[in-house]
Amino acid sequence: MALFDRVLSSLELEKKADQQFIGQQVDIGSPNIYGGHVMAQALRAARLCADADKKVHSLHGYFLHPGSHAEPVEFTVEVIKQGRSFDVLKVEATQRSRTIFIMSASFHLPEKGIEHQAAMPNIVAPSQLQPFSKIFADFAEKFGIQARGILSSDGPFVFHPLEYYDPFNPGIRPPRQHLWFKPNGTVPVQPDLNAELMAYISDFNLLITSLLPHNLSFFTTPLKIASLDHAMWFHQDFQMNDWMLYEVESPRAAGGRAFCTGRIYSSSGILLASVTQEGLVRKI
Repeated sequence: MALFDRVLSSLELEKKADQQFIGQQVDIGSPNIYGGHVMAQALRAARLCADADKKVHSLHGYFLHPGSHAEPVEFTVEVIKQGRSFDVLKVEATQRSRTIFIMSASFHLPEKGIEHQAAMPNIVAPSQLQPFSKIFADFAEKFGIQARGILSSDGPFVFHPLEYYDPFNPGIRPPRQHLWFKPNGTVPVQPDLNAELMAYISDFNLLITSLLPHNLSFFTTPLKIASLDHAMWFHQDFQMNDWMLYEVESPRAAGGRAFCTGRIYSSSGILLASVTQEGLVRKI
């Protein structure tokens, strides 16, 4: 089974009890569970307990402990509020009886209101850029490293970065990246599934961006990097089968932590989601 199909399958949670679910994990080449994966599964668990007429508009999560790919994760949902316009739910993810992630998610009954948005950056189309899997493979060859998982051509998403640089020796660069991405497969027409996949991909490339002003590479420098907390706002429904642009920057890093922000646009320039994250960045 292709890696993208395995990720899709893993979002089909098993119901263990009322408001309690089991999620299988997928090894994408990271040493621990990829944070975006447990976040996407937690969002699915919340979705299953919220009013079906309401749409997710925000989530706020904290990564507490690393998880293992080898075992499933249990998700327990608590309904905090069920109102006419908004539902708020809390999700606790546990593995080996230890809480590894907690999240609150808010769902909103769709309504009309004022509209405006930030303009999408005017950059070249993804068809004019190289896939990151090829860039990585070309530079990794001299280190005898074989790309696997999310960094390979068989990864669950395809990435075409605007900023071309050696990921093993990036030099001194501004803390800003633009990354076109799309699923490496077909997403079924299910609005909730699209939000979950967006949460999945939103954890990618954020903290790496904070390393760029310091000539630090996750692949060649002894570093401890971990997401600490992650917030996300969904601005409207969308379908993920087309290219999307992830604009990421890190406006501040200090005290062993890096703060990052992101905006995700459709290929037609619609701002679909906004992201913030703070993470641990520590030299070992």
